[in-house]
Amino acid sequence: MLNSQLMITASAPGKVILFGEHAVVYGRPAIAVPVTCVQATATIEPGEPGIIIHALDTNRTIDYALADPSDPLAAIVRLTLAHFGIRQADLTIAIRSTIPIASGLGSGAAVSCAIIRALAKWAVGVIPCDRPGVITPDYPYIDDATVSSLAYEVEKLHHGTPSGIDNTVIAYNQPVYFIREQPIQTFSVARPFTVAIGNTGVASPTKIAVGDVRRNWEAAHDWYEVLFDQIGHIAEEARAAIESGQIDQLGPSMDRNQALLRAIDVSSIELERLIGAAKAAGASGAKLVGGGRGGNMIALVDESNQGAIVAALKNAGATKVIVTEIK
Repeated sequence: MLNSQLMITASAPGKVILFGEHAVVYGRPAIAVPVTCVQATATIEPGEPGIIIHALDTNRTIDYALADPSDPLAAIVRLTLAHFGIRQADLTIAIRSTIPIASGLGSGAAVSCAIIRALAKWAVGVIPCDRPGVITPDYPYIDDATVSSLAYEVEKLHHGTPSGIDNTVIAYNQPVYFIREQPIQTFSVARPFTVAIGNTGVASPTKIAVGDVRRNWEAAHDWYEVLFDQIGHIAEEARAAIESGQIDQLGPSMDRNQALLRAIDVSSIELERLIGAAKAAGASGAKLVGGGRGGNMIALVDESNQGAIVAALKNAGATKVIVTEIK
């Protein structure tokens, strides 16, 4: 069973949580936006009997038939093929990504979404076009909700008890106001703004940080609920500011959010060094992003201070700085 196309490619962006990480796991709102200047890409070509997956950036090769069912790459291939009712395929799947791994930018969810979309394109050529989820003149390959749902199953392997925000914002490729187990809310940015994202160079597996926060929440439930309420309130205010174009309010909100993330013990020396450097160079606000304990931080910048802030982050030890416009 082979698609007639020789090569099929699909990509998915990274993401950054502007406000609300960790509290979002406990039902509070969070705001996340796609980071399109970094991408995960999956390429499918006809192969030998069976499916071989090449994770080129990590030098991994996986024989799908022999893979551990809990391997995230094998799992997303299995789930996607099952969605289309396909039991057998002869494919080579190659994955590349410019999204830093374990750094709060949604690398795992982006890889999953890229694989799903590439396999969906391939499936068009191997099953009848009246099947649910298959391309029709008005229905391109697979809908965003299904991509998000499939990717979420693999997010559980990556993160243990994920909020679902990574797979949602990446699958929809739009700014998202996210509350767990509530309908997806996309929203518009009234006035574009720019952020610099600085990488500490320290890997930050979200699963570990999320697990630690859960244990602390169980031990000091009432105190953590107060902190989560405050983080959620900041996210609510930030959405209103973004939708009304009041970008000057976002910097102070980032600082308040960061203070609360310190209080739940997910910051680190490396993150604080970069945050302090960005603030000293003129950023109106800065905070960690994602699980914390390493990974990335984010700073609000403008034309007058962008260069100085990028330089300050690099001088403070950032291994990579990404500047992206949110619009």
